Amino acid sequence: MNKFKKLAGQTAIYGLGTIVPRLLNYLLLTPFYTYIFAQGNYGIVTELYAYVAFLVVILTYGMETTYFRFAEKEENQNQVFSTAFISLLFTTSIFIILTLFFLHPIANSIHYENNSEYIIWMILIVGLDAISAVPFAKLRQQNKALTFVIIKLINVVINIGLNLFFLKYCPKILSDNPDSIVQYIYSENIGVGYAFISNLVASIISFLFLIPIIFSSKLCFNFPLLKKMLHYTYPLLIVGVAGIMNEHADKILLKHFLIIPDGVVNSKDYIMSQIGVYGAVYKLAVLMTIFIQMFRYAAEPFFFAQAKEKNSNKTYADLLTYFTIFGLLIFLSVTLYMDVVKYFIGPEYRVGLDIVPIILLANLFLGIYYNLSVWYKLKNLTKYGAIIAILGAIITVGLNVIFIPIYGYIASAWATLICYVAMVVVSYLWGQRYMKIPYSVSKISIYLILAIAIYIFSDNIHPESKLISLSLNTLYLLIFVVFVFAIERNKLYKFKIS
Repeated sequence: MNKFKKLAGQTAIYGLGTIVPRLLNYLLLTPFYTYIFAQGNYGIVTELYAYVAFLVVILTYGMETTYFRFAEKEENQNQVFSTAFISLLFTTSIFIILTLFFLHPIANSIHYENNSEYIIWMILIVGLDAISAVPFAKLRQQNKALTFVIIKLINVVINIGLNLFFLKYCPKILSDNPDSIVQYIYSENIGVGYAFISNLVASIISFLFLIPIIFSSKLCFNFPLLKKMLHYTYPLLIVGVAGIMNEHADKILLKHFLIIPDGVVNSKDYIMSQIGVYGAVYKLAVLMTIFIQMFRYAAEPFFFAQAKEKNSNKTYADLLTYFTIFGLLIFLSVTLYMDVVKYFIGPEYRVGLDIVPIILLANLFLGIYYNLSVWYKLKNLTKYGAIIAILGAIITVGLNVIFIPIYGYIASAWATLICYVAMVVVSYLWGQRYMKIPYSVSKISIYLILAIAIYIFSDNIHPESKLISLSLNTLYLLIFVVFVFAIERNKLYKFKIS
């Protein structure tokens, strides 16, 4: 069990670099944006960051995972790092040059012809994130978690600080004193653009901190090695693109398939407001997203390292059980206390709260899928991961295109859940043929059913007193915890003494 302690420790450390920044964004920026931005403006933030997510995946083309794999296999780890980094630097530079050259056609195609500067800021953010990916992966691979955490925290502190400065402090100062020096560094016309400017400045400063990591040893490029790495990574690119479609395509498709109700005067404002509501409510599931991300940062190198150990398959099986338990605790903690959680977003965005449980479960199944994906990564069968991801993308896009015109953003939430459930089922059935991992399917299913049943029961009980409601929900959460502990106590005891 000491290997789980090590993984838990690494997860906690990387959590400082992932969960703390995301929590700060969640606790500060999300309510900040939703309380000061109209729904349409937050819709702009939601949509453009969906494009950013797509582009970062394309521009990194699976090099993080590939770096971990080849760093374990190759004797010269520096050569692996250098080759991966130079490759990303070259392709990212080409992307930025081409995007700037075709800036106006791109801006027109996504209906930002009057704000093409948004596109410039976003591609620079994308570019910096892409070339930073492998240096951050190097820190993880070398277990330099503290450096990783510090740089991530610097990024988020700068981002949040600049957001508050530009969107709160500057307007207030100019309102009180129009002749203030602030007038030379702030323009009211930029508005929501300051969210992107703040992010860009934070990304630039973060990259500067990575420069010593990049040049800690001499950079050298090995083309034959790159060919081997690209052969391994191209299916991961397909996986990544398909995966990001599953996560973010809905926020883009909403713009094109929403039906405008009768009586709506400004169709563009209506569409962007719907995207804004969906994006804001989606953020209420961020605790699950954070948990999954921090787990992935620690687990990915752990999976490869653990493959060399005896009983590794049993380790992977137990890991999925523990992961699911913690994920369900997050699901219940958010849904049972929705009367409190809802205040993290502005009042006008709370019309979409009904989709939060759906999104939470969807993200949980995504995390389960990440656990199951160990088989095709360890067996060098990444092409099967690509096929599964493509299947998920087809489900996501198909369900969104068919049902958004009928049900709006509720259809997007259900499409996300159905997609990830399908990917879990296919990956499990397929994976068992190549890597017989003894997952506790029946036990995990019981935990899932119990948690969902508790939520449904709670959702149908509406005491007049909020205090009574919260007390009852706390009791329901304790019931789940006690039930799980009763089943897992023997393993937990072994974990404690090991």
